[in-house]
Amino acid sequence: MQNTEDQFLSLNTPGESLWKAKGSKFYGYAYRVKTEEDINERLNELRKKHHKARHHCYAWQLGTETFRYRVNDDGEPANSAGQPIYGQIKANGITEVLIVVVRYFGGVKLGVGGLIQAYRTAASMALEDAVIDSFPLTSNLIIKTTYPQLNDVMRLIKMRGYIILGQELMENCLLEISVPKSKTDDALLSLNKMHLVSAELQV
Repeated sequence: MQNTEDQFLSLNTPGESLWKAKGSKFYGYAYRVKTEEDINERLNELRKKHHKARHHCYAWQLGTETFRYRVNDDGEPANSAGQPIYGQIKANGITEVLIVVVRYFGGVKLGVGGLIQAYRTAASMALEDAVIDSFPLTSNLIIKTTYPQLNDVMRLIKMRGYIILGQELMENCLLEISVPKSKTDDALLSLNKMHLVSAELQV
């Protein structure tokens, strides 16, 4: 499953996993996140919960059209943890996601190959435990109009199935609406054609 023009894939519910290899325990956690603040909050929670763990390795990806991502091996050999975790994010075509794998060392070294397999497996199992779903890609528009024109604007909004996010209805009316991403230009054109109505994309 991959992102399409009007939707993207992310987690509807979080997931957890436990993978054991030669005495080491790998706890996997998958979360939906929207900001780096969300990510740091989740990481801090897990560091408190697993304060005796040797490693807290993770990967995340943000954005729905242009993507930002980061991987962290947290002391494991380079590319043995963060990249295998990120590989599962890419394999599932998801975004707005953080996957953390916490390792408790079991006394036996796994080697780079063993670590890659363990971190990949724990991440994959956490995603299997989560629910992946599609979410709408939308644009928010700001509409300014006069009260007498409001009925015409509302009629268009209802007819097109746009969603009203907020409104201030006075002599001069202000509305914020949500429209499907692919319909943004059409919505702007239709609204700005109307008498005493101006609409612009909220940045």
